[in-house]
Amino acid sequence: MKTRLWKLILSLSICTSGMVGLSAEVSASTAPPATTILLDGYPLAFPTPPVIEKGTTMVPFRAISEAMGIDVQWDKATQSITAIQKSGQERKTVKMTLNNQQISVNDHPYTLAVAPYQTKGSTLIPLRFFSEQFGAHVSWNESTKTVSITSPARDLYSLAFYAISSFAQKDLISHFDSVAFGWSRIDKDGSLTLVGNDFYWPKAAGATTPEMIIDEAKSSGTSPHLMVFAGDANNELTTLLSDSSLRDKAIANILTIVQEKGLEGIVLDFEGLGMNGQGAEIKQDYNEFVQLLSAQTKSLGVKLTLVLHPLNGAYQGYDYATLGSLADDLVIMAYAYENEKGPEPMNQVDQAIKLALAQVPKEKLILGISMGSENEQSVNQKIGLAKRYSLKGFALWRLGLISQPAMANMQEAVHLQ
Repeated sequence: MKTRLWKLILSLSICTSGMVGLSAEVSASTAPPATTILLDGYPLAFPTPPVIEKGTTMVPFRAISEAMGIDVQWDKATQSITAIQKSGQERKTVKMTLNNQQISVNDHPYTLAVAPYQTKGSTLIPLRFFSEQFGAHVSWNESTKTVSITSPARDLYSLAFYAISSFAQKDLISHFDSVAFGWSRIDKDGSLTLVGNDFYWPKAAGATTPEMIIDEAKSSGTSPHLMVFAGDANNELTTLLSDSSLRDKAIANILTIVQEKGLEGIVLDFEGLGMNGQGAEIKQDYNEFVQLLSAQTKSLGVKLTLVLHPLNGAYQGYDYATLGSLADDLVIMAYAYENEKGPEPMNQVDQAIKLALAQVPKEKLILGISMGSENEQSVNQKIGLAKRYSLKGFALWRLGLISQPAMANMQEAVHLQ
């Protein structure tokens, strides 16, 4: 994965009623009323609420640590905790013991404002610690009783789609690990085609040919993939998947294009499966299609990625567990819940991730984000969820829709070149 070290300007600006810090005029060990903790703009569930201890806000250590990708190990015999941060600019190891203010950070001594202690099965430590040691930015809103935590930049796999009207942002290709070129589709007869009104092999733009764009991507270290689009509004997908001769022909044609054009992967964006009521049957047909294609891609060393409607969406023709075992990656297309009239509802995106994680290893899951409905703030909330659940990465639909502020914000959330 391409990474670039981004220097984070870390600041802690936490004030309550003219006082610096997360202190409050409340008695010791009293939880602030209705306190909310947001991680990357979305509430973080806690096994026990935060409390104020000697003017210091104490929070469950494991809950925040694991949401920030920090490995936490508990030694019952010694009543000690070891936290290891492997991502970011450096590896950091923190060791602490219950009821002892003295801890070590990379074997250097450090004193906590309040010693860690257990309550209701959770270990609580000072919230400020996360800002100082793990690069998180912490702020406090007194009027809403909200603690906001912005996690530091992380390494995540990044995939960008290049399709309709993407040429204007061609220069952004090099910022991503992979790019999927939406230049082919399944037509109404169930056959692969490179012509049409939307997903088609483009003509040269001046002196720039599609083949040149592919070569430029490869030379910049971005892996070029062929995206194959299909819908089922007119049963074109059903026609393809239920006809063995059409299926075999489509697979052969896809692989021919990939090899002839020097592409390194295939992204199947087969949408609308199950919309016509034959969920179980179409699931099996799609599984068989992917199984046949996967056998070929593995032998050729070509990566296979599937774009799937979310499990809490309208289309139920996708067997996540089986498809996850066959493909290299799955993109959760967690958008269009409300016809993309605005940022996608975070609770539904969160649910889509949890449902997928119940069937597919996190290392294979990529969160799909539609830039047509998100803004510079909301896209980082989505990326924050990908970080929180330690997904493989995120995928953006599409180049041509990414604003400069959104791109700048993404570069603060993840390591992009």
